[in-house]
Amino acid sequence: MAILIDQDTRLVVQGITGREASMVVSHTLAYGTKIYAGVTPGKGGQFVQGIPVYDTVAEAVQKHQINASLIIVPPGFALDAVLESIQQGIKLIVVTTENIPQHDAVKLLHVARKEGVNIIGPNTVGMINPKDRMKMGSIGGDRPDRCFVPGNVGVISRSGGMTAETSWMIKRAGFGVTTSIGIGGDSLIGTTIKDLLALFEKDEETEAVVTFSEPGTSFEEDAAEFMKAGGFSKPFISFVSGKFTESLPEGTVFGHAGAMISGNVGRPSLKMKALRDAGAIVVEQYDDIIDVLKTVVGRKVGEIK
Repeated sequence: MAILIDQDTRLVVQGITGREASMVVSHTLAYGTKIYAGVTPGKGGQFVQGIPVYDTVAEAVQKHQINASLIIVPPGFALDAVLESIQQGIKLIVVTTENIPQHDAVKLLHVARKEGVNIIGPNTVGMINPKDRMKMGSIGGDRPDRCFVPGNVGVISRSGGMTAETSWMIKRAGFGVTTSIGIGGDSLIGTTIKDLLALFEKDEETEAVVTFSEPGTSFEEDAAEFMKAGGFSKPFISFVSGKFTESLPEGTVFGHAGAMISGNVGRPSLKMKALRDAGAIVVEQYDDIIDVLKTVVGRKVGEIK
């Protein structure tokens, strides 16, 4: 099994006629993921790499029973694209767009939560389920198999690039992944670490979860409280990057928009303490993930030959 995406996912790409989308579509199709439709207003009737293009999401849903949307549009159009998908009953939306106006981000996330929609992102590389050859977003680029192989470990990462790197570390340890997810580097995102832990807890094939975290936000502290309340009981391994940032001026942004320390919010040291107090295994060195996985996962499921 996996979480969120599987063989039953029927995908539409909003903004499919754009240059970036064309590249993502090419890589996605080459991986084996089926894309049922694309949407670009005014471009209905065209085809992109064999995929029919419609003017509206409503048309795509009606003709192809779409249940998931990948949004690759400019920042100014992201809000309308998300709301259009939500209005058509789509419950899984991956928003790759970065630099969305903050007011728009607040609105789209509010509507999504109200309607029970899972938003991955904004500003995300997406997610991948290697067992079913299913991916949404640019994750893995044109060679996903270098890092993402089927197995029994879930991956959650704030950083897009480190989603792949962490999955590769799991591969090096002799394991593979059920689902790897880049949740996005912004301070305002849809599905958080806590939300994903709840899904991984229910997934029978996921035996452990590894996270790559950054300074900023309270996502890790929220996940720790969720663990303390009994919401997640499987081995949880975490690396929190950016410890050096605590010695720099408060309010400095380090890379991602969400990687900012303010007072005691977002400090790596406090994230690490909260996770350890909740029972997580917090590694000091990134490479330690390999040995810890070998120790805490009881059997070598998904072993790489």
